[in-house]
Amino acid sequence: MKRGMLFLLAIAAVVMAYQWATSEPVDPEQRRQTMRDRYYSEPAIRPSGVALGREPCREHNVDKRPLFGDLHVHTAHSTDAYAFDTRVTPAEAYRYARGGAVLLPPLNASGQGTRLLRNERPLDFMAVTDHAEYMGEGSLCLDPEQEAYGTLVCRVYRGDITPPVSEVMQPLIRMLAFIIYGKERPSSVCNDDGSACIERSETVWRDIQQAAEMTYDRSSDCRFTSLVGYEYSLAEKSSNLHRNVIFANATVPPLPLSAKEAPEPHLLWQWLAETCLDSDTGCDALAIPHNSNWSSGRMFFPEYPGASSPQQQREAAALRQRIERLVEVMQVKGDSECRRGLYGVVGAVDEQCDFEKLRDPREPVEDCRDGVGEGGMMLKGCLSRFNYTRYGLIQGLAERAKLGVNPFEYGLLASSDSHNATGGDVDEMQYDGAHGMDSDAEKRLIKEYDVPGGIATGSPLRYNPGGLAGVWAEENSREAIFAALKRRETFGTSGPRIVPRLLAGWDIPQGVCAGGDEPANSVAMGGVLGARPAGAGSPQFMVSAQRDAQGNLLQRLQIVKGVVRDDGQLEEQVYDVAGHSAGKATVDPRSCAVSGPGSASLCARWQDPDFDPERAAVYYLRVLENHSCRWSVWQCLELTEPKPAACSDPDIPAVIQERAWTSPVWYYPAPVL
Repeated sequence: MKRGMLFLLAIAAVVMAYQWATSEPVDPEQRRQTMRDRYYSEPAIRPSGVALGREPCREHNVDKRPLFGDLHVHTAHSTDAYAFDTRVTPAEAYRYARGGAVLLPPLNASGQGTRLLRNERPLDFMAVTDHAEYMGEGSLCLDPEQEAYGTLVCRVYRGDITPPVSEVMQPLIRMLAFIIYGKERPSSVCNDDGSACIERSETVWRDIQQAAEMTYDRSSDCRFTSLVGYEYSLAEKSSNLHRNVIFANATVPPLPLSAKEAPEPHLLWQWLAETCLDSDTGCDALAIPHNSNWSSGRMFFPEYPGASSPQQQREAAALRQRIERLVEVMQVKGDSECRRGLYGVVGAVDEQCDFEKLRDPREPVEDCRDGVGEGGMMLKGCLSRFNYTRYGLIQGLAERAKLGVNPFEYGLLASSDSHNATGGDVDEMQYDGAHGMDSDAEKRLIKEYDVPGGIATGSPLRYNPGGLAGVWAEENSREAIFAALKRRETFGTSGPRIVPRLLAGWDIPQGVCAGGDEPANSVAMGGVLGARPAGAGSPQFMVSAQRDAQGNLLQRLQIVKGVVRDDGQLEEQVYDVAGHSAGKATVDPRSCAVSGPGSASLCARWQDPDFDPERAAVYYLRVLENHSCRWSVWQCLELTEPKPAACSDPDIPAVIQERAWTSPVWYYPAPVL
């Protein structure tokens, strides 16, 4: 370990020891009782003063239209964002999403941002998803009227105490002020039973709701939809198990349940079912896992805690399927679609699985095989096939064969995870960073830093601008967008506004791409194919995509298929179904000039040549653009000499292929009783 890191850890250890000595964590049993009393005592409610109705949308299309949004955005209410000097409020974040501007770090002497960022491409919809964890602690620490304000914890968090470490490390130390308490809460801030922080969380939660209500366009223009949400941020042995919770309307639980009160995901699902979905209040919600690439195999590992019998496991799988309809396949912390060379996976070699990996695809790593690991958030420990969405989807087929329910029947989308409160700021050419500490190009081009205490590893250079969530909906309203999310008629992109479509059926006509109505009896992405008619062959698909009018040309459409082999291995196959092969279009990384053929739109009818009617299968569409420069190359081109070492680092890809993914379509060979 480098001498500088040893010094940093020594400083962190002193700070942590002093905090623990002066502020013991809340007694776990007291906190659990508080949780039972507060989180389960009231069902979901509609906040007072919220408008009940809205004008009908002037633009309503029964054939649906694509809408672009971001369901993973943090503001100053997230303690990690605040520690990184983000001061943008939820109301300001929604204003930015609609085409407004915000002020980002660095901060001036008055604590205001000095970097003006305006959104040139407004979103159709967005949710602020601040962390439920430390929501109350952070707010109490910023209120001079509160007794907690003068505690050591709060002084470290605000930056009143500045350890002798580098500028880059200061915000990490501030974030550490709360993180060192793990799954507990500091009693000096929260009281012995945690009640002060839980009550303050309710106040912050109302502010988040109010910002969403004030921003929702209830006129007939229907230009923007705000959704109420938050992030449940569970980490187990430095392995990521985070979820974004998105609500259908203004009726939401009075408090956001955090990982401190629900230290296992199934407790979150049970709470949402009891206090929201089954409460007869009109509340509805989804939980969306993200960053499975950080999960050490835990995100999609097939297990059912507390369920011993097959019936209990079936019920647990059904609850997960009911609550978790979607998964976030990409965001600033990397792509979670797939990875080459993992144990238990066979089939075609997919070179596209090297896209935007936090851990270098060439890095020799231990495989978790049929177990799980730890340290994923530190970019350490073993890697597992259960880190990646594709293999979770395929494993779901095996779970359905065993239990009768597929707990991993996920639709796909992407989002940004912006901690600058700048949802939709995903342009490679104009990347402004994902955190307040990434305030200039030199800081964004830092290859790696460790968060003290073994919490995580920051990799600004390996981060990316993140992606966008897409839905096919009849109109831009909460009702239509949430319905699309629930039926999984969704897609994700790595940033460009590519518009993909996937339809499946047993009788897709040959001329389907020539235009006209959608094929009769077809199933849209996110759906399950109906029973195979007598005499029918293999399933057929209509796949199409339109380029982003402000982006690159399209290269290819690919169908990704997954099945479970008789020996239990997960088999993947990738089929090129439209477009041209790699190598015909090029990009010069010295100037980022592109050349060669490409398409503004692509469409094809495809029929599975390897179909086995006795074997369940999952299919999704992947759309590839022509090659273009990665954000880091664009920023290196703008810098003058001497340039950071990252600008000549051969381990960082200079060229990428932007892309889009649709939700899958599933085929099951026979009804499961």
